[in-house]
Amino acid sequence: MAEKRKGARSLKDISEKILEQLNRGEIETANLTEWLAVDQRLLLENLLYHNNRSEYLKPVLDNVDRLKKQTVNTINETIGIGLLHLATQNKDDEFLQKLKTHPADLVRCWAAYAIGRNPDLKLKDKLDRIQSFAADTHFGVREICWMAMRPEISANLDESLAALAGWTMHENENVRRFASESTRPRGVWCAHIDALKQNPGLGLVILEPLRSDSSRYVQDSVGNWLNDASKSQPEFVIEICDEWLRESATKETQYIIKKALRTLKK
Repeated sequence: MAEKRKGARSLKDISEKILEQLNRGEIETANLTEWLAVDQRLLLENLLYHNNRSEYLKPVLDNVDRLKKQTVNTINETIGIGLLHLATQNKDDEFLQKLKTHPADLVRCWAAYAIGRNPDLKLKDKLDRIQSFAADTHFGVREICWMAMRPEISANLDESLAALAGWTMHENENVRRFASESTRPRGVWCAHIDALKQNPGLGLVILEPLRSDSSRYVQDSVGNWLNDASKSQPEFVIEICDEWLRESATKETQYIIKKALRTLKK
C-alpha cells in the first residue's frame, strides 16, 4: 500500500507536477490547502474531454460564471447539479456512474451532488446511494455528501431521522458520523434546521446510540450537535448531559459533554 501524501502546507509549496495531476483528476487532494488550489473549471474540462462529453462543458461553466459568490463549495455544488441536469436530459446515467469512483475527490463530490439534488429520487434511494460517499476515505467527499443531502433531510426530517438512526449502528465510523453531522441543528456552511433548533429532542434517536461512541470523529460531531442545540435550548442540553453522565460516565461521554457545554460555560 502506497504511503499517503501529506500535502503542501501553503499554496506556493504545491509543486507544479502535483498541481497538474490534481487538475487532470489523476490524484486526490491530500489536505485543505490542495483542496483550495484545484482549478475546478480545468478539472471539469479535463474530465469531460477524457470522457467524450465536451458538449457538457459550456452549459456548466456558464452556470458557474453566473454565481454571485464563487467559492470552492458553491462552484462544486453548481458543477455537480449542472452535470446531473445534462446527464438526465441526455439519459446519460453511464457518465454519472463513472464519477462515483473517480480518482479525484472533487469529482466524487460532484457525483454526491448528482445524487443529493436529484428530484427523481426518493429520500430512501438517495440515502442508500449516498452511504458509500459517507464512508469515503477522503475528508472532502465526506463533508460534501452530507451538504448535498442536507436540504432533503431538512424537508423530510421525521423520515430522515428514522432512517439515519439505523446508520448509528454501522461498523464504519464515517457512516455513523454522517448521521450526526448531517442533522446538526445549525451546522456549518448550511441552512439551519429550525425544527431541531426548537425541539432538539427529535434528534435523540441519533444522539443516544452515539453518546459513548469509540470514534473521536463521531464524538466531535455529537458534541457539536449538542453545542448547536445549546444556543437555542440550553436547558435541554444541560438536562441531557446530566442524564448521560449518570447513565454512561465513560471517558467518551465525558469528552462529548465537555464539547457540548463549551458555549454555555463561556
